[in-house]
Parts: sequence; structure tokens; C-alpha cells
Amino acid sequence: MSAQQQVIKIDDINAENAPAIYVAGGLGQFFEAVQAEVTAEVPDLTTRKGRERIASLAAKVSKSKTAVEKPGRDYLKRLKEMPKVVEAELRDFVNKMDALRDATRQPLTDWEQKELARTDAHVDAIQRIKDLAIFDEAPTSGHLASVIADLELLEIGKSWEEFLAEAAQVKDQTLIKLRGLHAERARHEAEQAELLRLRAEAEAQAQRDRDAQIAREAAEAEREAAVRREQELRDQAAAAQLAAEQAARDAEAEAERQRLQLQLQAEQAERAAAEAKADRIAAEQRAEQERQAAALQAERDIELAREDERRRADAAAAEILRQQREREADQAHKVKIMGAAKEALMSMNITEELAKAIVLKIARREVPNITIQF
Repeated sequence: MSAQQQVIKIDDINAENAPAIYVAGGLGQFFEAVQAEVTAEVPDLTTRKGRERIASLAAKVSKSKTAVEKPGRDYLKRLKEMPKVVEAELRDFVNKMDALRDATRQPLTDWEQKELARTDAHVDAIQRIKDLAIFDEAPTSGHLASVIADLELLEIGKSWEEFLAEAAQVKDQTLIKLRGLHAERARHEAEQAELLRLRAEAEAQAQRDRDAQIAREAAEAEREAAVRREQELRDQAAAAQLAAEQAARDAEAEAERQRLQLQLQAEQAERAAAEAKADRIAAEQRAEQERQAAALQAERDIELAREDERRRADAAAAEILRQQREREADQAHKVKIMGAAKEALMSMNITEELAKAIVLKIARREVPNITIQF
């Protein structure tokens, strides 16, 4: 290395001293100078100032790279007779500067990824609390009581870190919503049960009223028949009296016939009354049976509704488990794909750290026109 190359700084590169700089191995001094500067200190990642210092050092690497690369490109245009030498030197320099920049920034990049994962976990947990108050269908009061009990057991402590206040607020707000919905559903279910009871009682009363009406109509018919029979007897007695003098023996015979007829009619009336009483008793029994059947059906409907709710809760739990498994499988798949990409890059004599940095950079879509197919 000449004395001229030793005293030239990056900011002093120009068209006049370019021939002495852009030669094989001529840019190594600048890379070593920048490397020495950015590696001379180890900023503290735990402080904001330290993280900003890392970003500043990485930016300085980029700025220094541009300060060396631009004059070299200009010089290369003027030296068309030796483009391969300059291009190879520049490519090597740019690659080393990029690698140095990425390596310099890597601790900050790792910290940012961990910080993002940590905050995302808290945000997802808070969203899951909010989702407890969201239902596709109207839940039963029993299911709501179970959800409320589970949420009340959820501990909001130091593990929530800076999300502690938000998590506590969301938990309280969700409990308020769930308790309000539980009170509403319990009131609705009680009203429905009362409606079923009143409907059953109304139907039973209607049946009793119909049976009573039938009995009254039967009794009225019986009274009218008795009145008609009595009138007929009076008419017959009058006729017999008028004919008594003319045919005594015919009157006696007619009287006997009338006695037998009255006896038969009395027996028929007694049978009709017995049948009407039996019909009334049967109607009351049917009404009681229908009331009991309606009450039993109401209990069955309630049990079926509870069973449907249990099935919906089981299906919801199964869906949550399925989605979790899909996320885990997707994450494992991505890790496998990125691991294969890293191995492929390492087969090109690239270090594992550099291969990992390249794969992560591509995965984050920071390399234009290049993606990883998952």
C-alpha cells in the first residue's frame, strides 16, 4: 500500500486520485477503517440510546459504502479498458460492506423481532378476551354463566407487562357485557317457560270449558225431553178421560200400555244421564293427560335446547383448537422452508450467520423481486 493510499480518506476520494484507489485490493483500507469504527464500541441494547446508536452505525456503513462506490462507478465509466478489475473489486467491497452493515444491525434486528413477538402475544390475548363476548347465535344463560366464571378466574398480573392496564380494562368491560347478556338471556328464558306454562293451563281450561258445555247441553236436552214426555202424558190422560165412558176396558189396557212406556222412557233417561256423566269424566281425564303431555314436551324442548348449546360450545372449542394447530403447523412449515433455504446458501461457502441473515431479509421482503415460497 502506498503512502498516498494511506492518507486518503473516504471523503477525499475524487477523480484525480481514483487511479490510485480503485485497484486490486485498493478498497480494503476503507472497509477496514469503517469496520474498525463500527466495531470499536458495543452499544447497550437495553437502552433506547444504545439501539439508536446501532442504527446510526449501520447507517454510517451505508453512507460510507455509497461514498466509495459512487466515485468508483464514475471512474469505471472512464476506464472501459479495465472494467472487470474495478467491477470485481467493487462487488467484493459492496458485499463486505452489506454484510458488515447487516452484522452490525443484527442485534437490533433480533431485539425488534423479539419485541414484536412479545407485544403481538399480548395483543392476541387481549383480543381473545374481547371475543368472549361475541357469539354467532344467541347463547343460553348456562353457557354465559360458564364463560363469565372462566373469565373471572383469568389473572391479570405482572405477566401482562405494559399491557396490564389495557388487559384489566378489557376484562372488566367484557365481564360487564357478559353479565348484561346473561341477565337478558335468563329473563328471556324465564319468560319463555312462563309462556309455555300459561299456554298449557289455557289449553287445559279451554278443554274443561268445552266438557262443561257438553254436559250442560246434555242436561238441557234431558230436561226438554222430560217436559215433552210430561206434556204427552197429560194429553194422553185427557184423551183417556174422554174415552173412559165409552170403553172402560180399552182405557185400562191403554193405561197399562202407558205405564210400560213411561217405565221404558225413565230407564232410557237414566241411561242417557249415565252416559253423559261418563263422557264428562272421560273428557276431564283427556284434559289432564294433555296437560301432562304438554309439560313433558316442554321439559324435552328445554333439554334439547341445552344439548344443542353444549354441541355448539364443543364445536367452537374444536374450531379454536384446529386453528391453533394450523398456526403451529404453518409456523413449523415456514421454519422448515427457511432452514432449507439457509442450508442451500451455506452450500455456496456462505457462513451460517450470513445465510440466516439473507434468508430472514428475503422473508421480510426487504430484497426487491425475491421471495420465499412457503
